Parts: sequence; C-alpha cells; structure tokens
Amino acid sequence: MSENTVYDYVVIGGGTAGSVIAHRLTADPDVTVAVIEGGPSDLDRPDVLTLRRWMGLLGGDLDYDYPTTEQPRGNSHIRHSRARVLGGCSSHNTLISFKPLPSDWDEWEERGAVGWNAAAMDPYYDKLLNNIVPVDEKDRNAIARDFVDAALAALGVPRVEGFNKKPFHEGAGFFDLAYHPEDNKRSSASVAYLHPVMDRRPNLHLMLETWAYRLELEGTTARGVHVRTKDGEERLVTARREVVVCAGAVDTPRLLLHSGIGPRRDLEELGIPVAHDLPGVGENLLDHPESVIVWETHGPIPENSAMDSDAGLFVRRDPQSPGPDLMFHFYQVPFTDNPERLGYERPAHGVSMTPNIPKPRSRGRLYLTSADPGVKPALDFRYFTDEDDYDGRTLVDGIRIAREIARTEPLASWLKREVCPGPEVTGDEELSEYARKAAHTVYHPAGTCRIGAPDDELAVVTPDLKVRGMDGIRIADASVFPTIPAVNPMIGVLMVGEKAADLLRGDAR
Repeated sequence: MSENTVYDYVVIGGGTAGSVIAHRLTADPDVTVAVIEGGPSDLDRPDVLTLRRWMGLLGGDLDYDYPTTEQPRGNSHIRHSRARVLGGCSSHNTLISFKPLPSDWDEWEERGAVGWNAAAMDPYYDKLLNNIVPVDEKDRNAIARDFVDAALAALGVPRVEGFNKKPFHEGAGFFDLAYHPEDNKRSSASVAYLHPVMDRRPNLHLMLETWAYRLELEGTTARGVHVRTKDGEERLVTARREVVVCAGAVDTPRLLLHSGIGPRRDLEELGIPVAHDLPGVGENLLDHPESVIVWETHGPIPENSAMDSDAGLFVRRDPQSPGPDLMFHFYQVPFTDNPERLGYERPAHGVSMTPNIPKPRSRGRLYLTSADPGVKPALDFRYFTDEDDYDGRTLVDGIRIAREIARTEPLASWLKREVCPGPEVTGDEELSEYARKAAHTVYHPAGTCRIGAPDDELAVVTPDLKVRGMDGIRIADASVFPTIPAVNPMIGVLMVGEKAADLLRGDAR
C-alpha cells in the first residue's frame, strides 16, 4: 500500500460530467483536483477520436460491457456499453446532441429537484465548450435526405434545421452533433474540456487506468476513495474538501453499494457492513429502449455520413404530451444484430428505422450479486413492464409509422423489401412480440441515484447534489436524473457537470 495522496477535490470518473467539473475547478490555480479514471487516455487514439468508428468501440477493450438480467417481456441479451476511456461515454457514443427540452427540466423540479427548472438550467447550455453543430452538408447521405423528405410528406411534420435552436414537439431533420466536420473528430467532454488544459494546469492530476472500488468513510463523512492501478497497486486518495462521484448510472451506485451506502437489507444479505442506509441507491433505473425495422435496398447506398445515423424523426401522437412521445433514428446500415437472434438474415445492403420511446414508463433496478467489487452488478431494466403497456404500444405504433414512411417517395424508390419483421407481420400482438424481442438499447441508463426533495426517502441526492444524510460527497452524472429526458441525454449530463461545478465553487466560497 503506497502513501496516501491528498487533493482538494477527488473526482471519480473522467467521463462526461467529470471532465467538465475538473476543468472548471482547476481554473483556480490554488485548487487541486484528482480525476480517477478507470480507462486510458483518448489522446492519439484515432479509434476513439474518429466519430465514424464508434461502432468498433462497442464490446471491445474500452467497454465495461454490462449484461442485462432476464427480461420476460423484452430482449434478455442486451449488452450495456459503458466506456472505459477518458471522456467516458462521450468518447464512445454517436455524439448526437440535444439540449433537454424545457418540459424535461420542469419535470425534474416537479419531482423535487428545486432549482433544476428550464429557466435555471438553460444558461448552462450556453457555457458548454463542445463544438455542437448540425451534420455538415458533405456528411448528409442521399438516402438519409430522402428519409427526411418522406417523413415530412407522410406525416406532415415540420422540417427541423438545428434541433437546438428552439424547443420542438415533432419534426424530421439532420441531428446536431458534437464533432468537428472537417476531420470527423469528436468534440467529446475530454476533447473539449481536458485536452486544452491537461498539460497546462499542474493542479489537475489525471489518474488513468485507476479503478475506484470503495469510498473511505468516517461515519457518514466521505474522506476519499480506495483505488487500484492497472499494476495492482492500491492506495487511498483523500479529499480535503469533497469527493465528487461521476462514474455514471451503473458505476456510481455500484461504488456506493460496495462502500456500504444503500438499502440496508440488500447490503446485509451480502455481508457488506452498512455505513448509511439509503434505500434509493440502484432504484429508478431508466433507459430509452427501441426496436428496429429493416429494409433491403436495391443496391449499395452512398457511404458519406458523419456516423451512419445522422438523421431522425420526432412525433407527438398525444397532443397533450409536453414533448415528443415517439422518436426514430434512421440508420444507413441494416441494423440486424438482435433480429438475427430471432432467425432473420442480414441483407447485403439495407437501411433501418428504430422506433424509440422518449418517455418510457417502465422502471428497473440495479443491485449487487456479490460483495466482491470486481463482480459486475445486475442490471434489471424491467423493459416493457409498465402497468398499462404504454412502452410496448409505443413500439407497435412506431413500426406502423415507419412502414408509412417507407411507402412514401422519395424513400420508397430505394427500398426493395421489408426484411424484418416482414410485411406479413401485421397484428398488434405479433408486432408487439417482435418489437419487444428485437428491442435494443441506445445506451442511455440513468436515474439510479436520483435527485429529490430532502424528505423523499427514495431520493439519493438533494437538489445541491449532496448525498442525503452524508457530508463531503456529491454525485454528478446521469444517475441523478429523476426522469429521463425525451432526447439523447449527453448534453443534459454536460449541463449537470456545469451546474455541479457552480455548486462546488459556491460552497467553497
């Protein structure tokens, strides 16, 4: 065991929010910050920094690759990719970038997250350092353009040029991405926040390939974290001021539970000493599940693209919904990984539409199966288990709408045949069965340490991001989401990081 290392702040996780917080705190040269990151640097890694290569990162050596428990009404074979590299999932994902809708933030405040309403959060979007731009003209694939035009003609929704210019309820268009179009380089959290300062701020200490496995607690006060390097060396990293956990919606609750912070009964069953009984840790597991419809095309399609899924569609079926209640990604590839398990074949050339549930009603749970910190936690998303089957019915509606778009020019001329589920599958029950069994994830786990009012027993953090009933520790990542945004959550996580930095600096003053 090496000698202890002491810093003002210890940030656990050099990912999407952690990169923001480390950058903002170390702007003060008198403040020292250690960032504990389980993966390597992304510097000089074209496999990471080139956006088009994102699919090659899934399941590889930079992926923690968490399995899903048995899902009686869904797909039990889903692997949840979690990035093991500086920048976290912003170094691993498609960088589709949506500012959360005003209704998303306002919903948080309604759930007890006072100070997190849209008016309070909107300024944080303008502070982001990432290069967030619409898909460049050179990257706009011809069939994706025709998908957008067909969606407009079939559904009568508006064309959207710049989804972040103003709030929307529905529309089709090319996404905004956090990237540099000239060289297809990511504008991830690490690229935007850490690369410019990592060699210029001696008060910023990056501990790469270093795994945080247990918090150091003194009663209910966090003093630091126990870590293990890739060489097996163990040490205690101590915080003079605060420990900030930014390990994500899977590894943040995992770390808390192994530190004895969580539901007393669950911890006692595993023989983990209970440091703080906090029943909400691991509960409220959220995701954006989606299914897939695949068409074979008459031949190869153009290859120009930012990352093969550059355009999409939002629909509001219920006029009372505060935002979109159905979303589609359009893939310029036949995305058949899950349908192949059901017996479908992958066409040589094809495209996909993926109906996605923006505001799913099913809620899952993350829990430990072993007291060994090296054993992966169980992720039970309970997909499609909501009482009224809203989630399942949303995917059925999505398949019907996708078929309507596919019949509409100019997209229809590209398509040779529907591969899966196949035109013969038409009944609600058949479509639901297919949609749920072929469902996959877009890797948006959230909610497992949610924000809530101080008297909310299942809230894990209070609106200032402090862990309820504890001192010296805050959480800032997607785990604090009380509800999931209707849009891709990465920008929301960056904004959480910006707000967390303000809270930390405000308290320090």
